Amino acid sequence: MIHTELYIDGKWQAPLANGTRTILSPADESAIAEAAEGTREDARRAIAAARQAFDHGPWRNSTIRERARLLNRIADLIDRDAETLARLESLNTGKTLTESRTDMGDIAATFRYFAGLVASESGAVNEAPHHVISRTLREPVGVCGLITPWNYPLLQAAWKIAPALGAGNTVVIKPSNLTPLTTWHFTRLIAELDLPPGVFNLVTGGAEVGAELAEHHDVDLVSFTGGAYAGESIMKAATGNFKRIALELGGKNPNIVFADADLDTAVDYALNAAYFHAGQVCSAGSRLMIEDGIYDTFVERLAQRLPRIVIGNGMHAETQMGPVQSAQQHQKILGLVELGISEGARLVHGGKRPPGEVFAKGYWLEPTLLADVTADMKIAKEEIFGPVITAERFRSEEEALRLANDTPYGLAAAVWTRDLDKANRMSRALRFGTVWVNDYHPYFPEAPWGGYKASGIGRELARIGLDEYTELKHSYINLAPKPMGWFGV
Repeated sequence: MIHTELYIDGKWQAPLANGTRTILSPADESAIAEAAEGTREDARRAIAAARQAFDHGPWRNSTIRERARLLNRIADLIDRDAETLARLESLNTGKTLTESRTDMGDIAATFRYFAGLVASESGAVNEAPHHVISRTLREPVGVCGLITPWNYPLLQAAWKIAPALGAGNTVVIKPSNLTPLTTWHFTRLIAELDLPPGVFNLVTGGAEVGAELAEHHDVDLVSFTGGAYAGESIMKAATGNFKRIALELGGKNPNIVFADADLDTAVDYALNAAYFHAGQVCSAGSRLMIEDGIYDTFVERLAQRLPRIVIGNGMHAETQMGPVQSAQQHQKILGLVELGISEGARLVHGGKRPPGEVFAKGYWLEPTLLADVTADMKIAKEEIFGPVITAERFRSEEEALRLANDTPYGLAAAVWTRDLDKANRMSRALRFGTVWVNDYHPYFPEAPWGGYKASGIGRELARIGLDEYTELKHSYINLAPKPMGWFGV
């Protein structure tokens, strides 16, 4: 049994109220950890430590080379503990070890990417009169409150921590209270380094901890990845001191297949788009849109593949899809599937717990396919966040575009076609932060990530992901000031 603590001002410590939360395995509902459950008062202590470290500690005078070296050292420690971290991630989230091991490689790569970006950072010199030095500088924002989701606990943390520390900020991080274990182990790695006290702080706990980070006037920036309702609350709370906000709020992502696509490849990728990590991905391609001429054939090919997907414990090498993460999510998904059927969708496969004693406990769902879905159904509009494909039909490029864009979300979309002119037209017209053509799910640190509309504000990764954690300053130095002789002469 794992027991965790908070990390505040360079010290491991119990919450002031000594609260704990039992962390359950999504595979069998067994207790795997007792996690420290912090409160608002613990968050205030962490914020005060981060404020002190930013305003008065040696971190403020750290150089870009020192911060770049720090990020590379963190990457080295992640590589060292990659297997431990991957197993913790799979144990806590239910995802397969293959997925978690890939995540750890991506996390180390993220820190190394931002290390290189930070090391190359320098102020720009602007064109100005000969007696003036005009520079554009980027400076750290200050204290950053980072709130991460339960589906990619450490990967999403890395996307925030690396640019925040690289830019010279101090950090208070709050992982989801459902999946805190890898962020806790990551903090143990941070504790091995020589960071000044208060630069990095971990407060695990519930929504009240996140609310304190959003509301507190000593927090200069809050970055949140999660649901739209919580994002709206954070946005409102942040107005108290007009703090910077960055929000990644999920999506309802169309995967659009035209009749001229390579069907074998498109079917294969459609399965990966929807069932990777049991569909618990903000960019999951759960809204499958198929051109009318190939609709029945495509749905039939999917149906033939679904019974062959190996469901099981993520720790087993043969597993292709694990459970969903929590009882609450399990019930939500089942409820949406039932609603879809009541609205007129046809259940092709799944929609229930897999048979067998091994699946009696845990949060298991068969990979589910609903056909004959129309755009007015709730399941075509609402983010399901589970192993469910809803298959819609379209009859023209114009209709596909209209239906795809008719959503409050705008995170990701995909287009499958051999016609590059069509692919280019669709890519430009789709109002989504990422559009894949003849692919699904790839990302890398060099490219920005984020969405339009209700999918969020701001971008993570790439240079803009570093810029989010900086303030822009114009420095103007007059080298030869002379009396102006305007007033009172």
